Amino acid sequence: MSLEQAEDLKSFERRLTEYIAFLGPATRRSRIILIVVSVCTATGAWTWLFDPMTSQVAFIHSLWNHPFFTISCITLIVLFLGGIHKRVVAPSIITARVRTVLQDYNMSCDDVSMSHRS
Repeated sequence: MSLEQAEDLKSFERRLTEYIAFLGPATRRSRIILIVVSVCTATGAWTWLFDPMTSQVAFIHSLWNHPFFTISCITLIVLFLGGIHKRVVAPSIITARVRTVLQDYNMSCDDVSMSHRS
C-alpha cells in the first residue's frame, strides 16, 4: 500500500467516524422519543382495552373517552409517517453498507468504524 493510499484510508476512516458520531445524538434522541411514545401508547391501550365501557359504546366514543390513548396513538402514527424508524436505524444501515463496499476491496470495518485490510 502506498503512502497516498494509506492517507486516503485514514481520511476515509476519520470521515466515517465523524459522520456516525454526528448521527449519534439524533439517533439517541429519536430512540428515546420512540420508546416514550410507544410506552405511552401501550399504557393507554391497556387502560382502553380493560375499560368495561369500551365494549358497550361506539368505537369513536370509546376513543373520545380515552384521550391519552388516542393522542399517544396519533403521535406514534405521525412519528412513523415522519420517518423516525429510519432515523433510529440509520447508523446501522450506514455501517452495514460500508462493510459491504469494503468487502469488495478485501477490507473490513469493525463497530468503531475503523477500516483495515483483511
